[in-house]
Amino acid sequence: MKSSYNVLFLCTGNSARSIMAEAIMNRKGFPKFRTYSAGSHPTGKVRPEALQQIEQAGLSADGARSKSWDEFSGPDAPKLDFVFTVCDNAANEVCPIWPGQPMTAHWGVPDPVAVQGSPEEIDRAFKTAFSILDRRISLFLCLPIASLDQMALQRNLDDIGRQ
Repeated sequence: MKSSYNVLFLCTGNSARSIMAEAIMNRKGFPKFRTYSAGSHPTGKVRPEALQQIEQAGLSADGARSKSWDEFSGPDAPKLDFVFTVCDNAANEVCPIWPGQPMTAHWGVPDPVAVQGSPEEIDRAFKTAFSILDRRISLFLCLPIASLDQMALQRNLDDIGRQ
C-alpha cells in the first residue's frame, strides 16, 4: 500500500476548473494526496473568480499558476498515480504519455469561463463548477483505493465523473 499518491487535474487553459480542483484536493486529500494542475494550452493567468472561490472556501491559493502539462511529462516530473481531465476539450485532445501509466478519468465540468452575462451569473457559474469538483473529489477520497483492484478502481473513477 502506498503512503501517498500524486494527482494531476488537466484542463485546456488551466485557469479555473483545474486550479480549483488542485486547491480542493490539496486540502481535503492532505497528506495522502499531493495534487497538481496543468493545461494543454495554458492561458498563463489564473482567473480571479476561481481564486475567489478558493479563498471563500477557506482554501489556500498559494502558488496557483497556469502551467503547461509538459511540466508533468518530463523525466524530472513527479510520478503520477491519477490524471483527471475536468473539461471536454482536454478529454478530446491527445494527452502526453504519462510515465508509470497512471489511472485516468474524465470528470467533465461546465466551463465557468465561457459564461457570459451579469456578474451574478458568472459568479454562479464559478460556484457551480467549484461545487461539482468539491463533490467529486469528496467521493474520490471515500474510495478504498488500496483495497480496490485496477478494474474496480477505474469503474469507480468513471462513475464519479458521471455524478
